Amino acid sequence: MLEGMPQAALERSKDRFVSVIVPVFNDAAGLRLCLQALADQTYEQKGDREDQKANYEVIVVDNASAESENIPALVAEFPVAVYAHEPLPGSYAARNCGLTLAKGEILAFTDADCVPAEDWIEKGVARLTEISHCGLVAGRINLFFRGDQANPIELYESVTAFPQQRLLDQQKGAATANVFTFRSVMDAVGPFNAKLRSQGDLEWGHRVFAAGYRQVYAADVCVAHPARYTLRQLRRRTLRLAGGTFSRVIQSEQSVLQRNWVFTKLLLADLIPPVNFAISAFKDSRLSGFRQKTVVPLVLVWVRYVSAVEKARLRFGGVPHRG
Repeated sequence: MLEGMPQAALERSKDRFVSVIVPVFNDAAGLRLCLQALADQTYEQKGDREDQKANYEVIVVDNASAESENIPALVAEFPVAVYAHEPLPGSYAARNCGLTLAKGEILAFTDADCVPAEDWIEKGVARLTEISHCGLVAGRINLFFRGDQANPIELYESVTAFPQQRLLDQQKGAATANVFTFRSVMDAVGPFNAKLRSQGDLEWGHRVFAAGYRQVYAADVCVAHPARYTLRQLRRRTLRLAGGTFSRVIQSEQSVLQRNWVFTKLLLADLIPPVNFAISAFKDSRLSGFRQKTVVPLVLVWVRYVSAVEKARLRFGGVPHRG
């Protein structure tokens, strides 16, 4: 039984049918681990019949992956999962496709490269249903490394990636690698903005907040996510995030003066030396030794340079990267 939650409330939460939506693009290996974890969930329909199906479905939305990935055959290996295809590029377009097929009263979102804990659905549903007028539960995203010794990129990821609680507190949204909501909330505020290649989860979360729903961070609702470990991977993520920020804050209805002012602020934010971050790094208990505490701020300087160049490219007519 979940700590602090009455048995009766927990049992009522298990009556809710859940639709888990997982977008995937060219990551069959990660998707296999994700689907296996979702097939092994503790969240099951009550009853004594052995043939009774799980009280949830997993909708895998293939966002035009390469044929060599063979996503349909992989999904077919898991009885709890169904396959869908969305040709429009972008994870938010893929999630919206999943929404059109979802049967659940409760919607859960994770990514193909995530490995949910076995009680992920059970705890996510419990947290969502125990709080009145709850619109969004953001769960914890735990990073893991390839080996025992993390490289500079992995160290940087461990300090900066997926700060769910901070995102919820400061931006009123959270990464859809680990989010639960009600279908009624989605119907009320609308689906994700499919035009955004990144940060559409924050934009959607802000709409949930603006509509007056409560938002909750749940540290016990966990998925695991591999840390990026190469500059190429980090660059791709940086380009995607820069494009998402640019598209989200610079709007077509703004005047030229407004767009230029917002762009200037974005650029300055990237170009100002990260002194405060460097100080925090030296105090961060997750980093040990002078080398780690020095190299992580240097990675951030590189990330900000890449981000600034990308935003300048977009300001002068470039098209956002898919990521």
